[in-house]
Amino acid sequence: MKARIAIVCLLSGAAWAQQNQPEVVTHEAPATFSSRVNLVSVPVVIRDRDGRSVGSLKQEDFQLFDKAKLQVITKFTIETTASIAESGSRPAGASETSPPPGAPKPELPSRYVAYFFDDVHMKAGDLLQARQAALQQLEQPLDSRGRAGIFTTSGRTTQDFTNDMAKLRATLNRIQPWAPAINPETDCPSMTYYVADVLVNQNRTLSPVSTDAQILSNLNSDQLLNAVFAEAQNCVCKLTDPNCPPLLIAKVKQAAQLALAYGMNEAITSLYTLQDLIKSMSVLPGSRTIVMASPGFVMTAEHRVNENDIFDKAIRAGVTINTLDIRGLYTGGIDASDRGHSSAVLAQADRAEASLGSDLLAEFAAATGGTFFHNDNGIADGLQQLASRPEYVYVLGFSPDNLKFDGSYHKLKVTLKNGMSLTVEARRGYWAPNHAIDPAEEAREEVQDAVFSQDERMDIPVKLHTEFFKQSEAKAELTVETRVDLKNVKFRKADDRNRDTLIVVTGLFDQNGRYVKGTERTMDMQLRDQTLESARNLGMMVKESFDVPPGAYVVRVVVRDSEGRAMAAQNEGVEIP
Repeated sequence: MKARIAIVCLLSGAAWAQQNQPEVVTHEAPATFSSRVNLVSVPVVIRDRDGRSVGSLKQEDFQLFDKAKLQVITKFTIETTASIAESGSRPAGASETSPPPGAPKPELPSRYVAYFFDDVHMKAGDLLQARQAALQQLEQPLDSRGRAGIFTTSGRTTQDFTNDMAKLRATLNRIQPWAPAINPETDCPSMTYYVADVLVNQNRTLSPVSTDAQILSNLNSDQLLNAVFAEAQNCVCKLTDPNCPPLLIAKVKQAAQLALAYGMNEAITSLYTLQDLIKSMSVLPGSRTIVMASPGFVMTAEHRVNENDIFDKAIRAGVTINTLDIRGLYTGGIDASDRGHSSAVLAQADRAEASLGSDLLAEFAAATGGTFFHNDNGIADGLQQLASRPEYVYVLGFSPDNLKFDGSYHKLKVTLKNGMSLTVEARRGYWAPNHAIDPAEEAREEVQDAVFSQDERMDIPVKLHTEFFKQSEAKAELTVETRVDLKNVKFRKADDRNRDTLIVVTGLFDQNGRYVKGTERTMDMQLRDQTLESARNLGMMVKESFDVPPGAYVVRVVVRDSEGRAMAAQNEGVEIP
């Protein structure tokens, strides 16, 4: 990427020449962004008895508890599907290369739906059913502002966001089930991740450091361990055989370690893939929804930090995770013979594992203001419902009282006053940060939020001007000029100087709303009185150039000043033929 930026303060040459030291010091860097939590945000969906979201509540109707302590709600917004759709980019300013009158300029898409198929944990039949349901849904074309993408846990089959329906359907047809490393239905001895974790890490009755004598002794006290050994005798040897116990114990311990290793890897893969998808969606404008089709999976204590990181990143990025339990209608009544079990104890373990998977999907949805579709065989209807964001999502924000930066877990609870007969779906908790966020980090987060929003703001008046020069059929230079009006910008007087810091980010998005490139410029201003007077009259201009291939782009410029914490955000569409 080549990005050149020229900053010209429109002052008289004499005023600048009289200065003994620079009055504006600039720092240039590529505009890259990352997420961090300061204010705790809690998405909340309120539903009536018919399951419809309710949007008539006010801030005073809510109560928010952190570790059972009532908190003061300092941020309250209501996100609606209508407001998101209407917050699309609106062209601002003029361009020397504007299309003919009446021709629409490029606009950023306003809605993104990511279909996320958990091919690692889904059975082949369930995956086929989910794939067919999605194909049925994508028979209808997306509207001009909508984009969809196909993603899988394994990462083997993906299609980035597009409105090309043929590409989406072709990608869906390529999704294949994951070949499990361990097949509990056929392998013997076999063990699920859940059973192995209970025996090795929770009950410690099959600990790697346990002796053979200790393990045999534990058979009398641990019903689950006893059931595992009883099943293993069908394919290894009988405990009544004097030569069997050492071999049987070795085989069971080996099966447990393999189940832990593969189960841990598959859980981490699922979490990291989902986290990467959220990160990539955080730089998309408009409404962002993930529709996750999965049977759920088991997470041990080691995974909880990763899970909370997903929640924080999703909330920060405004990504809603809607989840669909692909197992459809079930009551948890798995027969003892479902996996060839002769033991009701192992069947009960399967039911517990299934319940944990369902709980996980419910957590993902509740934590991000999404919907959990479960216990229903209408998979196609479920996908259709989940692809639509809830009509109303309340976002409550609070700054925890006396928060200790110790990384501890905080349980959250949201209730409604006056005993309203409504259902509350809200984030269940968060992990405290390990250190405080300084003002520079906070300012950067505010700028990031503005860059990837679609709202236009004029706290600081700015004017955009774009033009391009085609260097060849495959290459063009796009120039963006931003004139910043300083009349309303606050300065802090220190000694004989007027001080303020401006952050100016110029970002470039493609026609699918993907962030292409950008430049961030920090300008530390320490102006003398005469210079400030000239600057207020003439303003400041930031000129930036990018080398890009021909195509449709939306330029977004965000300006923030440090003293008044005022913001400006403007969009400009440009088409390079």
